[in-house]
Amino acid sequence: MQNWIQSFLEAQAAELDAATNTQLAYARDLQKFAEWLSDQDFHFSDATRDHIEGFLIDAENEGLSQATRARRLSAIKQLYRFAFEEGWRDDNPAIQIKGPGRAKRLPKTLDIAEVDRLLAAARSSPREALRNTCLMELLYATGMRVTELVSLPVVAARGDPRMLLVRGKGGKERLVPLSPPARAALEAYLLSRDELEEKAREKGKPASPFLFPSRGKLGHLTRHRFFGLIKEFAIAGGVSPDKVTPHTLRHAFATHLLAGGADLRSIQTMLGHADVATTEIYTHVLDERLKELVLEHHPLAKKSKPERP
Repeated sequence: MQNWIQSFLEAQAAELDAATNTQLAYARDLQKFAEWLSDQDFHFSDATRDHIEGFLIDAENEGLSQATRARRLSAIKQLYRFAFEEGWRDDNPAIQIKGPGRAKRLPKTLDIAEVDRLLAAARSSPREALRNTCLMELLYATGMRVTELVSLPVVAARGDPRMLLVRGKGGKERLVPLSPPARAALEAYLLSRDELEEKAREKGKPASPFLFPSRGKLGHLTRHRFFGLIKEFAIAGGVSPDKVTPHTLRHAFATHLLAGGADLRSIQTMLGHADVATTEIYTHVLDERLKELVLEHHPLAKKSKPERP
């Protein structure tokens, strides 16, 4: 079964240029299914629809979320589609199975005042303030995914660009505009970064191709480290850390643009969404926020005070 998984993942990487995180998630899901089948002395080659549904029922009994179960089924469906095309099986036992769907939840976001406090905290960092300011300004100005941000090549940032070329999911490239504050933060950080790089070269160390270099295995700042940084900024800025992740800044970017009058198609392009339906979730976020404002501030929505006797 490991050979099946490996061959499937290699084909995904070659043919679809699947994102690394997607590959890792599918590998974990298929490994779980392989272990479940092994416990019952079955293999991918002789598993039936009942086995797949049994695996999903057990996942539900474990308390796994709808999203996790839907992703597991998606991985299994794609594996068996691949196996059928390769001639490893003459049927597809997963083809008629319907998934649990996904719970529709509105994304968490931040208001403008909270974003301002995060940016101020980044600028006041005790260490690497220029880098941290650049990270946060770029994230809020472009709505990039955190993986896209931390792995940006330095060449993309040269020459005081008005637009950044970003490589997103599935290797798709898109251009995102930079705001004046983001460009200023980028310029200041690059001067500092290049000085450090020059000193490293003088010691015989190779130059980093990444905008945000690191000594780690990846060669650039990791997603996990940035996740920790943004929590630190939240604490320093007086924003609830539970509300703040790199992705909530992406949501804030989209929600604030929409509130400011930007059209959905433009936001879709900047976020790198394949389907505008994905972007439409932000209209619901805005609707909910407007309802809250009415309930909080409209005089007729407030509870009337009892009259004095």
